[in-house]
Amino acid sequence: MATRPTKLCASLFNLYPCLFQSSLVHSTSSLQSVEETVKDAVVAKTYKQLPDILIAVERKGRIPNPFSFLSTFPLKLRTQILEEILQSFKSIRPRSHPRIAYDLLLSYTLQSPQPLPISLAILQCTLRSGCLPAPQIKLLLSSAWLNFHGQSQSVSDSLMEMQDFGYCPDSVTCNYIISSLCGVDRLEEAVKVLRHMARAGCPPDLESYAALIVAMCTFGRTVDAVELVKQMVMKARLTPRQGTVLKVVATLRANREIWKAVQLIEFLESKGNPVGFESYELVVEGCLECCEYILAGKVVIAMAERGFIPYIRVRQKVVEGLVNVNELKLASSVRERLVELGS
Repeated sequence: MATRPTKLCASLFNLYPCLFQSSLVHSTSSLQSVEETVKDAVVAKTYKQLPDILIAVERKGRIPNPFSFLSTFPLKLRTQILEEILQSFKSIRPRSHPRIAYDLLLSYTLQSPQPLPISLAILQCTLRSGCLPAPQIKLLLSSAWLNFHGQSQSVSDSLMEMQDFGYCPDSVTCNYIISSLCGVDRLEEAVKVLRHMARAGCPPDLESYAALIVAMCTFGRTVDAVELVKQMVMKARLTPRQGTVLKVVATLRANREIWKAVQLIEFLESKGNPVGFESYELVVEGCLECCEYILAGKVVIAMAERGFIPYIRVRQKVVEGLVNVNELKLASSVRERLVELGS
């Protein structure tokens, strides 16, 4: 039978944490189950012991979730305990020390009948501690999120309910939700999260858009990807990362939608968002693959105006292609611009 920690034990823990941690390891290795040990700490409200208990047993291999006993408590009491655990972890240093506890709490709450919003509060604490949740958490989160919103719960309301636990929605937490939904090809739901972030008091940032745009490209949804790039520039007033632009351009090239790639670059440049050399180079190569030599020549001239010189084989093919289609004047202009840059 497990012996619950007394007030004296709690005092000794505060005075001699190293000694107490050693005793915890010994206790956990005894016949007493992990769940009983965790339950004793919870009942005694010695929550700061939990990370040490769980670290000690993690070395023994995979274990059932030791927080499952919380399901026997009434919802109100269960929620209160979870709130108290999160509050107690805030003073633990290093902040990443409760990582295992956070993962187990997330796994438990996300599979409970009412996963939101308490799991979002736990997720936020996990991310703010500098830890990334275990990989399976994304799958559990996406499943819980989709089930919850199948009940007509609005996205902004779900995020705002975090305030009931003293937490405010932030972009880092929302970005993790977006990434989780993108990982299971639920892009429409991820878009809803992005669009409702501002209503919840945390406008989407570069990472919000980047995660969604990259996912759109991965699933070949180039029209949506281009539209999101335009939205982040026009509505959110954000400058896309060069890596994000490169991903969109590369996908358009792979789909042989080279005109759309050129139009995207023209749009970004016209709005004061400089495009990098790599994106220009991909567009020129795409033009050559599609035998769009005139378009390639114009893109090379645009590159030259920004001080970019295409790779030698690429610029040679552009000039040769222009000559072959009898665009001698444009070919001459391309040569002149490249000569001016010392090519």
